[in-house]
Amino acid sequence: MGDARDTEDDQQQQQNLDNGNSRKAQIVSGLNRPFTTKPLGEQPRAVRRQAVMCILANIGVLSTGMVLAIPTVTMSQLTDAEETVHLTRQQASWFASINTLSCPLGGLLSGFLLDSVGRKRTLYVLNILAITAWTLLATASQTNIETFHWQLMISRFISGIGMGLASAPTGVYAAEISLPKIRGSLILGTSISVAVGITILYTIGYFIRDDYRLIAMICCGYQIVALLCVLPLPETPSWLLSKKRVAEAKKSLNYFRGLDKSTHITHPQVLEEYNILQKSLQLRDGEKKPSFIKCLRLPEVHKPLLILMGLFAFQQLTGIFVVIVYAVQISTEAGVSIDPFMCAVLIGAARVAATCPMGYILELWGRRRAGIISTVGMGICMFLLAGQGWSEFLHNVPYLPVISIVGFIILSTLGLYTLPFFMISELFPQKVRGPASGLTVAVGMFFAFLCIKTYPDLKSGIGMTNCFVFFGIMSILAMLFIYWALPETRGRTLLEIEEQFRTGKRTRSPADVELQEVFMKREEQ
Repeated sequence: MGDARDTEDDQQQQQNLDNGNSRKAQIVSGLNRPFTTKPLGEQPRAVRRQAVMCILANIGVLSTGMVLAIPTVTMSQLTDAEETVHLTRQQASWFASINTLSCPLGGLLSGFLLDSVGRKRTLYVLNILAITAWTLLATASQTNIETFHWQLMISRFISGIGMGLASAPTGVYAAEISLPKIRGSLILGTSISVAVGITILYTIGYFIRDDYRLIAMICCGYQIVALLCVLPLPETPSWLLSKKRVAEAKKSLNYFRGLDKSTHITHPQVLEEYNILQKSLQLRDGEKKPSFIKCLRLPEVHKPLLILMGLFAFQQLTGIFVVIVYAVQISTEAGVSIDPFMCAVLIGAARVAATCPMGYILELWGRRRAGIISTVGMGICMFLLAGQGWSEFLHNVPYLPVISIVGFIILSTLGLYTLPFFMISELFPQKVRGPASGLTVAVGMFFAFLCIKTYPDLKSGIGMTNCFVFFGIMSILAMLFIYWALPETRGRTLLEIEEQFRTGKRTRSPADVELQEVFMKREEQ
C-alpha cells in the first residue's frame, strides 16, 4: 500500500512539473512573439467601425475635388462669346481662382469650429455651404450678364470657404479615433475623397460638355446625400473629454475600440488609453491656457507650423493645382493627341489609383522617402514636357505629353500632393490643432490662388515650355526642403511627435522599447 501511494505521489509531482514546464514554455514563447495579439483598437470589429465612420465623414469632402475640377469642364461654355451670357478672359481667371482666395477664410473658420462645436458639427457646416454654392451655380441668370457674373463669383467664393473648411475636420477626426498603426490609412481618406471628386467631375464633363447648370444640379443632389451621411457619426473621445463630457467620451471610446456603447469602461486596454488621454488633457487644463499667438512661441507649435506652410507652398509652386484646374487646356497646349477631356479623365483616374494605396506606401516607405521620390519624379516629368518643345527626338516620342502629365499626377499623389493634408493631422499638438490647422490651410490656399490666378498671364509672358521648367525647378527645391525639414512620423503616437518638436530629440515608441526588450531576452537565452 505504501509503495503504491509513493508511486502515485511521484507521478503527480512529475505531472505538476511537466505542467509547470509547459506553462513556462508558453510564457517564453509569448515573449518571443510579442506582436501576435493585436491591440483592441486594431482588431477587425474596431477597424471596421473606424473605417465606416471615416468613409461617411469623407463623403462630403468629395465636393472639394468637384470644386477644383469644375473650371476644366465648364470653361469652354462659360467663355463662349456666342452664349447670351458669358465670361471675359479676366472674369474666367477669377472664376477659376477665387475659390482659393476665399479658402483661407474656410481654413480659419475650420480652426474655430473644430474647437468650439466639434468635429461632427463642423462637417454639417461644410455640407450646408457646399449645397448653397452648387445651388447658386445651377440657378445662374440666363439673361442678365451682371447677375450671371456675380452669381458665379459668389458661388465660387462660398465653395472656396467650403474647401478650406474640408481640409482639416476629417483628418483630425480619423487621427483622434484610431491607433498609430492604422491612423495613416484612415487620415488618407481625405486625399482619396478629393481625388475621387476630381475624377467624378472630369467624367461628368466628358459626357456633359455644354450644360454647366445640369452639372451643378447633379453636384447639389450629391451634397444633400453627403449631409445625411454625417448624422450617424459619433463625436471623437478627445474632443468630448476636452469639453468635460465624460460619459459621452467613454461611450465613444468604447465604440471605436469594438465594444458596446457604454458609459463605463471595463476593458483594461481601453481603460489605460482613456486614462492616458484624460491625464494629458488634465495637464493642459492645469496649465494656464495661453492664446494661440502666445503658443506660437513654443517649439512644438511653430516648428510644425513653418514646416507645413513650406510644404503647402511647394505643393502649389510645383503646379499641382494648376494642372488640376486647367487640365483640358494644358493637355491641348502640350500637344496631347487624344481627346483633351479624355486626357482629363485619365488624369483623374490616375490620381485616384495612386491615392488608394498611399496608406500602405506611407507606412512602407515613411513620409520623408515618399516625399523625396514624389518630388524627384515630378521634376523629371516637367522637364520632359519642356524638352519636348526643345528636342526633336523628344518631340517625336509617341504619347510623351500624355505619359508625362499622367506621370506627374501619379508621382505628385504619391507624396507632395498628399503629404501636407496627411501630416496636418499628425504634427500639431491637441491644444492648438484646430487653429494651427486652419492657419496652415489658409496659407496653402493663398499660394494656390496666386498660382492659379497668375498662370494664364505667366504662360502668356514666358511661354508654356518655360512654365514647365519653372514647375520642374520648384519640384527639385521641394525635394531639398523635405529632405532637410520634414520629420518622420511613421509608427509614432501623436504625443511622441509633439515631444520631439518640444525637446528636439526623437523618443522611442512603446513598440520600439518592447521589441528591444524581446531581443535582449533572446540574446540572454
